[in-house]
Order: sequence, then structure tokens, then C-alpha cells
Amino acid sequence: MRSRDFIRLSTSAIIAHRMRSFLTALGIAVGIGAVVLLTSVGEGIHKFVLDEFTQFGTNIIAVNPGKTETMGVSGAIFNTTRPLTLDDADALARIPQVRGITSFVQGNADVEYGKFSRRVTVYGAGWQMPEVLQFRPAFGRFLPEDDPRTARAFAVLGSKVRNELFGSENPLGELIRIGGERYRVIGVMESKGQMLGFDLDDTVFIPTGRAMAMFDKDGVVEIDLLYSAEASSAEVAAQIKRILMARHGFEDFTVTTQDDMLEVLSSILDILTLAVGALGGISLLVGGVGILTIMIISVNERTGEIGLLRALGASRAQVLSLFMGEAVVLASIGGFAGLVIGAGGAWLLGATIPALPTHTPWIYVLFAELLAAAVGLLAGVIPARRAANLDPIEALRSE
Repeated sequence: MRSRDFIRLSTSAIIAHRMRSFLTALGIAVGIGAVVLLTSVGEGIHKFVLDEFTQFGTNIIAVNPGKTETMGVSGAIFNTTRPLTLDDADALARIPQVRGITSFVQGNADVEYGKFSRRVTVYGAGWQMPEVLQFRPAFGRFLPEDDPRTARAFAVLGSKVRNELFGSENPLGELIRIGGERYRVIGVMESKGQMLGFDLDDTVFIPTGRAMAMFDKDGVVEIDLLYSAEASSAEVAAQIKRILMARHGFEDFTVTTQDDMLEVLSSILDILTLAVGALGGISLLVGGVGILTIMIISVNERTGEIGLLRALGASRAQVLSLFMGEAVVLASIGGFAGLVIGAGGAWLLGATIPALPTHTPWIYVLFAELLAAAVGLLAGVIPARRAANLDPIEALRSE
């Protein structure tokens, strides 16, 4: 059979039954569109969350008080957890690979200026915080390099606090009250927006030692270290553990590297993307059942045509290829339409709802298109084999 005749015969049934072919291709299109759209949303959320966590840099190690891992020793042996102190931070700052370090204390307090008052999150932070977390002042400066235990009463405002208390007025040099104590404003931080529900602009930064006194803390809640890009995070983490265990006597702290956190986050988000893609795959399966049904009907309707082809010398392999070709064409048309629907829907969703990020991963698009062709191929196997195995004489008698 010539290629031209093969193509004409493969497409003739599709053209002759336009509505049936359209509905069959639509089933595949809906499935592919659902796969592309849902994976775009899942991948967009994946990218958004990772970007949120890496906006402060990737060469960061966090140290928190308390051991979060389960040990094979009774907790009664260690009945107290020693807090992380400013002396601990000074000791960790001497690690050769560490480029910067900042200690954090967090609490809530009223910030007052003139007749305005606002309750905000107050962070006690070290002077190297802008370098460590890549979070710098928009104007003015950050806290000076004072000894945190005797630091001067300076404050740096988040952009939202500045707007609420001062409006268009320049706050630099002005005196405000934080928790009833007077502080002089020396800077305003750049706007960072919200990160996982926390408004980073509705904050005030003061020296760590003063925050410890304000909130009656005997230790810090976290020590963040910035290490050089050439250094190994595992090596730096091992040095941190060695120093703190020597100071505390046992491991009553938790060291978390950015690599560990991103690995856990990435694995969770990968599962999310696969899960939403699988939901779209159910629709694709339904489309495959539609192709199977239509092809079986097509074989029953064209029994006489199959008998004539076999009587004229067409081999079983050619008849098999003819019907499988029809199934693949239907699936391919539906797959292309689904790609347009899915990618277009993802773009429209991202443009309409900016808070819901979408990102169409082209590897998933390629996989979806190949899956559509495979569904068409598999759905056409049974009807095609049935057509190829028809006896020519019996097929001609059906006329």
C-alpha cells in the first residue's frame, strides 16, 4: 500500500465522522489540558516557595536551641536545655569559613511616635544582618558595630512601619518609643513583602542585647551564620557542633543548613507536583477510554471495507497500522489542543491571580504529548488487532 493511500484511508474515517472525531479528540484535549495546567500550578508553587526561602541567600546555616532529633537516650538524663548566648555567637564567629553572623531575638511590642502607636514584631539583631540575610536598608543605615551587650538605643524600621508612623516624613534621627523605651531611628529597610504569611515589612530592628532585656530573655532564639561559597556546608556545620558541644557539654541545639532545608522542601513540593499531575492523568485515562470505544465502533462499521482491503491484498499488518494510525492521529490532535488549553489556561490564571504563581515545565509538556500518543496507540491496539484478524470472506459477507 502506497504511503499516500495509507494516509488518505487513515484520515477518511476521521473526516467522515467529524462530530464523533471532535468529541474523541476533546476527551484527550481535556486530559492533556488538565495535566499541563495542574503541573504548571504545582511547579509554580514549587518555584515560588524555593524562591521565598532562597531570597536571603543559600550559604546560610541556622543554629537553634534545643535538639529536634530523636535520641536513643532517656530525656531525663538531660533535664535542662542550655540557651544559646551571645558568647556562643562570638565563639562561632571565629570559625575561619564564617563571613558574617547575627543573633536573633523576637517579640511583639508597641512602637509609638507622636500620637501614633502600632504593635509590631520587634527583632533583636546583630550589625551583620544585612550581609548575612541579604536584607539591606533602603535609606539610612543598619545598626552600628556595637557590643550587643552595651549597644546604643538605635532602631531600624521596616518599610510598612515607617509608612504607618511617619507617612512621607523623613524618620531619620527621630525618637520613637519601643516597649516604653526611647530609640533613635537611623534607617529604613527595603521592602520585602510577605514570606509564608510573615510580613517582613511590619517590623522594627533593635540591637540583640536590648531585645533580650526588653523581652526578659536569657538567650537568643537563633544564630544565623553566613559562610564562604567555597566552603562545604557539612564541614562548617561539623565545626559548629564541635564548638557548641565543647561549650555546652552535650548536643542540646539544632544545626540546620540551607541545603538540608531545601532538600526537604524540594522533595515535598515534587510530590505535590506529581500528585496534581496524576489528577490530570485521570482525565487523560478517560479520554483514552473514549478513543477505545470510538475505534471499536469504527471497526464494527467498516467491516465490509476491511474485507475488501484484505481481498485486494492488504496484509494484516497494513490493516493493523491503518486503525492504529487513526487512533494516534486523534490522540495527537487532542494532545495539541490540550497543550494550547493547558498552557494558555496557566498563563491566564497567572495573569488574573498574581498571588497564584504558575510555571509551565516544558519537560512535563513533552511528557504529556508523548503520553497522549501512547494512549491513542494503546487504545487502538485491541480494535486494530480485531480488524486485522477478520476473515476477508466473512467481512465481505457483512455487506
